[in-house]
Amino acid sequence: MIRAGIFGATGYAGHALLDILTRHPGVEVAFASSETYAGKRYCEVYPCAHEHVLVVPDAAPLDDADVVFLCTPHRASAEIGERVLAAGCTCVDLSADFRLHDVAVYEQWYGQHPVPELLPEAVYGLTEIYRPHIAGARLVANPGCYPTGPLLALYPLLREGIVTDERIIIDSKSGVSGAGATPSAKTHFCTVAENLSVYSIGHTHRHVPEIEQELCAYAGRQIRVVFTPHLLPVMRGILSTIYVTVDPAWTPERLLALWRDAYAGEPFVQVLDGGALATLAHVVRSNRCALSLAPAGGEGEYILVTALDNLVKGAAGQAVQNMNVMLGLEETAGLL
Repeated sequence: MIRAGIFGATGYAGHALLDILTRHPGVEVAFASSETYAGKRYCEVYPCAHEHVLVVPDAAPLDDADVVFLCTPHRASAEIGERVLAAGCTCVDLSADFRLHDVAVYEQWYGQHPVPELLPEAVYGLTEIYRPHIAGARLVANPGCYPTGPLLALYPLLREGIVTDERIIIDSKSGVSGAGATPSAKTHFCTVAENLSVYSIGHTHRHVPEIEQELCAYAGRQIRVVFTPHLLPVMRGILSTIYVTVDPAWTPERLLALWRDAYAGEPFVQVLDGGALATLAHVVRSNRCALSLAPAGGEGEYILVTALDNLVKGAAGQAVQNMNVMLGLEETAGLL
């Protein structure tokens, strides 16, 4: 039985992760940590059945764990990750600390990196694309919630070399849980309810360098994104619309076939039939990412539509999927 620890267990991603690990047939939870609620039972923090007593992060018993998940903020995660690896555990980091390969790019967006020497070892954990590298890895950087859907949609097209754009427009709308468990004026019920707002526009959102890093790697050339995130008045889910121009010889049927071929046998990528468009209802509370497309009217112009649950495929579910691959378990174990 695999023993798993969670740092930052009382955030929304940590809560979703604890739910998944508790039902995982091959995992026992070794510890769950929280700075704020240490000493309390988990069910005293959230209305749930989890009885784990939360521990102070510095007192987390790493010797009792085989794998550790970091649901902690950037920079803090890197420092904890160094301790986790030194203790001989494998590590899945849900923060941004190990996603960017270039330390200079990281420091432009997040400040000084605490352990840049670990960046070359970290594997970017978009499981469907990097599975061979994830298997047996010690350190996996779980992708961000916003990048996951667009990256899965665009990977087959860029790999095939049929995208003619150097700039790709991505418009994404997320449920409020994507903002994290710490409340703010922008996420207050009275601000969010019956409203739709935009934020971090103009190439300023911290997921931009992650998206561009991956798209450039897939294409083998420079790709720039215009990324606009929105806040939806729902609890969870991300719907993204991606505007792209491809070689006019590629019909909708041919593009769908390309997706189906790229993701044949993938349990968590759902390619919708022509004419159907992805919605949050396709994916909420599952580890699936739904892909769909529609012609945009101009020659070779398409709108790709993706949907996923930001707390599952966008965070905790993908983290468990990566753990399963890292440790040689059934990839779908514990996941819906």
